Amino acid sequence: MDFNAKTLKKSLGQNFITDINLLKAIIQDAQITPDDNVLEIGTGAGALTKVLSEYANKVLSYEIDKSLRPVISRALSDAQNTQVVFEDFLEAKEKDIIKFIGKNYKVVANLPYYITTPIIFKLLDFAALPASITIMAQLEVGQRIVAKPASKDYGALTVGIESKYQAKIARKVKKEMFIPRPKVDSCVIHLVYRPYKIDDYDFFKRTVKSAFCARRKQLVNNLSADFDVSKDVLKDILRSINIDPSVRGEMLNTHQFIDLSAILKKHIQDK
Repeated sequence: MDFNAKTLKKSLGQNFITDINLLKAIIQDAQITPDDNVLEIGTGAGALTKVLSEYANKVLSYEIDKSLRPVISRALSDAQNTQVVFEDFLEAKEKDIIKFIGKNYKVVANLPYYITTPIIFKLLDFAALPASITIMAQLEVGQRIVAKPASKDYGALTVGIESKYQAKIARKVKKEMFIPRPKVDSCVIHLVYRPYKIDDYDFFKRTVKSAFCARRKQLVNNLSADFDVSKDVLKDILRSINIDPSVRGEMLNTHQFIDLSAILKKHIQDK
């Protein structure tokens, strides 16, 4: 790979993949076809981008580190179907993305560990949601995404993703596969768009966030503090959907959160 490891920026969490077999495996996990348009987040040195350009119809890639421009230019010199934008993806506008790749697209990314969750939440807020999201992330994050209720890894990230996507860990990746070598192992997470019907997604998100704001507290305590609804009323709401009023938020599955947010919203509107 055409870059000097000494120039990598630790502040940006840069860990690059050099193994061509792993790069092709990620493409396979993402189920990229010649008809697919792809949004890549984190061009890095362009290794994954290069392979994506060979398999996909069109690739739009975002890279925050402008010092990598010469490396990326050399790596993608013959990738005519690829455009790289040197910008923080968290600041990117959805309309600019859609303008280049359209509304039917897939996301593939090798993400810095520290920015994985904010990027996922940004994608979940898009009006034109990607058909799939395939990301390389810290193994711990992958375990949180596929966690089950009542487990220590289960949280707002799990519920937020499951409300729109079916998630699985496609493969685990040893830390030795990266330059520089991170301290922990990684995994490839594959999300496929399978949305639940939610009438007010913003209210649903607020309900979920409130439920997990203090994990050790009962659900009624967290919701009462955020929504200005009495605990007695909240207990009645929970009983109406067959949920024990004494539970913590981590005990509810996605279906139950959807039911809870719908009834809670109706109560607030009817007050």
